[in-house]
Amino acid sequence: MTELKKKEAECLEDTEEHGNATPAGCKRTWDKLLCWPEADAGETLALPCPNILFHFMKEPAGIVKRNCTKKGWSDPFPPYHIACPVEDEIPLEEQSYFSTIKIIYTVGYSVSITSLIIAVTVLIAFRRLHCPRNYIHVQLFFTFILKAIAIFIKDAVLFQEEDIDHCSFSTTECKISVVFCHYFMMTNFMWLLVEALYLNCLLLSSLSHGRRYFWWLVLFGWGFPTLFTLTWILAKFYFEDTACWDINQGSPYWWLIKGPIIISVGVNFVLFINIIRILLKKLDPRQINFNNSSQYRRLSRSTLLLIPLFGTHYIVFNFLPEYTSLGVRLYLELCIGSFQGFIVAVLYCFLNQEVQTEIGRRWHGKRYGLMRVWRRTRWTLPSSSGVKMTTSVC
Repeated sequence: MTELKKKEAECLEDTEEHGNATPAGCKRTWDKLLCWPEADAGETLALPCPNILFHFMKEPAGIVKRNCTKKGWSDPFPPYHIACPVEDEIPLEEQSYFSTIKIIYTVGYSVSITSLIIAVTVLIAFRRLHCPRNYIHVQLFFTFILKAIAIFIKDAVLFQEEDIDHCSFSTTECKISVVFCHYFMMTNFMWLLVEALYLNCLLLSSLSHGRRYFWWLVLFGWGFPTLFTLTWILAKFYFEDTACWDINQGSPYWWLIKGPIIISVGVNFVLFINIIRILLKKLDPRQINFNNSSQYRRLSRSTLLLIPLFGTHYIVFNFLPEYTSLGVRLYLELCIGSFQGFIVAVLYCFLNQEVQTEIGRRWHGKRYGLMRVWRRTRWTLPSSSGVKMTTSVC
């Protein structure tokens, strides 16, 4: 659609610049697929099929002709559907493949939503788990939940009927669903970046007062995507208001969404390398004592499992054309990506020793009537100067 709009604008622009070069003949015109130049009466013009149809044609490109008569242009002959036959039905193999993909990511997002809701409930319900680190986890959980819901809504709106022509389908509802899908996708990547930033600062012992910085991180995690999404909405509304705003191939405005995500993934990767460097240094047996080793190893396992899992495939595919390796892209982004929320909930909540300890304490406390005094766990970060700095796990 974007390519056709550009060719139409170029055709009409040339018409305005040159005017009608043949008053007794036919002037330049656009017939929604091809731009027909000026011609004299009685002249017959032949043009190849539009380039945009080459990817969908059953046979090699044909020729479309039009006669210039005293009354104007004749109808194209042979008609476009004969000269440029397009594959209008999806092969059964592809239908089966796409159906399988949809089933997998529907199950994945459903499992993720359920596990994330449980994780959020646990982190909010237990007061002893309230701290800046877990507040950030909760924000990340919410972005995964909202992204999954936005994808379900977008699918319901865009594919509510099988015979919808997606090239011309354009409603306010479908545009709103696409906007929210892009917005929550960007917030998800921003909060993954916040997690990496906070973990770096925690390992460097530069967040002794985490609550002071928490609201700045909240402002960045939600405000930054809001700014770019609003800019993208204005650009689409005024300059590229086509279809449901879901066709991004060749669109320069797509970089308002794509650009910040790629940058965040790149920064996240750099932070991940730095985290590995810090952990390797801190896990050196010569620099840590026995009490600290288990804490660092748990932290390193979570980091090594989580950080590379998000964004690595995304940044690779974004340097390729939009439809390159479509099968692999769909599998990575939809199938594996749909289970990301579940993996986050497992790593950040269900396998978290603090969460397990608190649940166990409450369970045994209610079961046996025990009222034990709970101390907030603290651990020691060895600094490069040899001075031990005590920092809360949160």
